[in-house]
Amino acid sequence: MPWHASLQLDYRSTQARTHVMHRHHGPLRVFKSLYPEGPGICHNVIVHPPGGVVGGDRLDIKVQVASGAHALISTPGATRFYEGDGLPGSQQVLLTLAQNARLEWLPLETIAYPGCLAENRIRIDLSEGAQLLAWDVVALGLPAAGSPFTHGRFDQRIEWPGVWLEQGRIDGQDRRLLDSPVGLGGRQAMACLWFACGTALTAAEQEALIDRVREALPSAATPGLPAFAATWNHPQLLVVRGLADSVEHLMATLQAVWAAIRKQAWQLDAAAPRIWRV
Repeated sequence: MPWHASLQLDYRSTQARTHVMHRHHGPLRVFKSLYPEGPGICHNVIVHPPGGVVGGDRLDIKVQVASGAHALISTPGATRFYEGDGLPGSQQVLLTLAQNARLEWLPLETIAYPGCLAENRIRIDLSEGAQLLAWDVVALGLPAAGSPFTHGRFDQRIEWPGVWLEQGRIDGQDRRLLDSPVGLGGRQAMACLWFACGTALTAAEQEALIDRVREALPSAATPGLPAFAATWNHPQLLVVRGLADSVEHLMATLQAVWAAIRKQAWQLDAAAPRIWRV
């Protein structure tokens, strides 16, 4: 039987403390709230006990952050899409931020196993003054374990209505896309990090922020390291993209970029979730 699971997280700020109310259905849970940076920033970890998504499974995650609240959300391990009966498995994420809210959406990677039919969708909605720092990391197959992504399909959609739409399909049999130097160039892992602002930053703020981000990126001339690029796609949206042979190479750089944005935009030090070091 397919798993249909949902989780809703509602963050509020009361007396300078961010707290969360949560509701769930099926196998999606949230660990206890942690406050390694003090009461103003609530850290949570989302857990999916089955450990993977097969054909017919659907995960729905909705996060709402109220005005003045600040939340950081991660996961303890990868989201895995497995092959299963010719049916698509899906994960739908909706991130809604009220005025002057902040959210850091930082899950670990998504792995598309050979033969999967995966749908991975993220939709965001930001009010004035709200800011979202998020990433999405995808690994195609398990080439190091002898399971390359030679068949199957991975559909990806990231949407901020009226501002940004990123949509694509990776077919395991589309070797021109997977192997061509104008496609993925044979690399098996890709990442997208974005900093979305409900209110556009000034030109000076944009320039200072992208300078800090580029300082955190590896040199394009360094052989063997992941390839990254950063740009302001829109006055309200900074996007960083990366390709690499492995997720580990991507994650190290993403964490450096995350720390740089945190420091420049919010004057906050990098308080990495403990789960990243387990």
